[in-house]
Amino acid sequence: MKKVLNLFDFKQQVNYKTEVLAGLTVAMTMIPESLSFAILAGFPPLMGLYASFIAGLVTAIFGGRPGMISGGAGATVIVLIALMKSDGLEYVLAAVALAGVFQIIIGVFKLGKFIRLVPHPVMFGFVNGLAIVIFMSQLDQFKTVVNGDIEWMSGTALYIMGGLVALTIAIVVLLPKVTKAVPSSLVAIIVVFLLVYFFGIDTKTVKDIASVSGGFPPFHIPQIPLTWETIELIAPYSMIMAAVGLTEGLLTLNLVDEITETKGNGNRECIAQGGSNILNGFFFGMGGCPMIAQTLVNLSAGSRARLSGIIAAFTILAIILFGAPIIEKLPMAALVGVMIMVAIGTFEWVSLKIFNKVPKKDIFLVVIVALITVFLHNLALAVLVGVILSALFFAWESAKRIRARKFIDENGVKHYEIYGPLFFASTTNFAEKFDALNDPEEIIIDFKDSRVSDMSAIEALNAVTQKYSKVGKKVHLRHLSDDCIRLLKNADAIIEVNILEDPDYKVAADES
Repeated sequence: MKKVLNLFDFKQQVNYKTEVLAGLTVAMTMIPESLSFAILAGFPPLMGLYASFIAGLVTAIFGGRPGMISGGAGATVIVLIALMKSDGLEYVLAAVALAGVFQIIIGVFKLGKFIRLVPHPVMFGFVNGLAIVIFMSQLDQFKTVVNGDIEWMSGTALYIMGGLVALTIAIVVLLPKVTKAVPSSLVAIIVVFLLVYFFGIDTKTVKDIASVSGGFPPFHIPQIPLTWETIELIAPYSMIMAAVGLTEGLLTLNLVDEITETKGNGNRECIAQGGSNILNGFFFGMGGCPMIAQTLVNLSAGSRARLSGIIAAFTILAIILFGAPIIEKLPMAALVGVMIMVAIGTFEWVSLKIFNKVPKKDIFLVVIVALITVFLHNLALAVLVGVILSALFFAWESAKRIRARKFIDENGVKHYEIYGPLFFASTTNFAEKFDALNDPEEIIIDFKDSRVSDMSAIEALNAVTQKYSKVGKKVHLRHLSDDCIRLLKNADAIIEVNILEDPDYKVAADES
């Protein structure tokens, strides 16, 4: 089909057939996941679908980039389970709305840029962990209820489920080698559905998870007391939910940027996500954020514009209103097969190939972030731990780089030319460079190739000067940059040193 005018962005062309088919495929994969997480959290099942409609529509239109799909995601819902159990649904809805407010504030103040602090090994760990979580969550569909107990399928039911999943995977893998005119995931879902329907195969369907029939999302003001105690109760949940949602969203945005070789807007995504969660809180949705699995389904189907997300959202609404009897008959095996292929496609297999080619600390980061994602299902914590560990590794490596070149000039003054940053991690190595007892009466510490970075560095300088002062010797500091001099002057109460002005040498800051 010939590409025609774009929707919203007239600089880009859109293939409408591709966008519509991609949106339909996304909707089919989003329904069971949203239902499953709503039930897991103890919410009414329709809350998951309402969240997918509201979040999907708002972020598709106003979000930070085309191609991203948002919905009722498990990452944010998991945060609210404890609040649901302790205080009930009304407090959950209020917490969702408040999380949206926090997200808008972050977007307005342009704090989304701090996602740049996430190193690549942490990204690898996050994506790999998420791929494993997606895969493991599909295994739950191989369980069934027997006499009120949840057990693994066995016998004929297991063989049928496994066979249909295998057929779905085969279609997803092989169809693109024949034609790419339609998304292979959508074809696989339709083929397996028709096979089960016309041959009357007894297998697990969407209806076995929950009913998807309902009305338009109802407007509902959370019935909670408007007191400071209420804010204190829900605010921690809201802040964690906001952080988790934005972390997953901005990391997904970065991933889509890499895949499509285009650039998204992180702050705009924060505002759009916040707006969608405020609406979720007042229209009976469980809240949501960008969903990396559905986003990858969307991209693999060929979508590069906003239309697919809008189609997916309205498809979910149409199913709630009119199409439930049909969708409830969809075999779960087809959806499981599609999601397994998404998990395989999500995993960064290249990260396994480079294990022997990168520093061990990077391998450790990939593994630890993946493990936290898999076992705690807390993406924000996984990324935070990864960033902190990266910073500590960097500090350790930087600390080892500090060194000193020593010589005595014709006047009998000993010079210490310092190389590398002087900060909290390098102060011990710095102090070991000096020999106060055996040095001459006057020394110069030259910072032309170094800088004093923090309070620990000032204290280290203080300790060195005190050693020389006790033995009646004098210390001069040379070539300090303007910001280092200000830092020392702010610490006059702690340290007294003679900053030597040298007219023959200028600090880089002085030459500008």
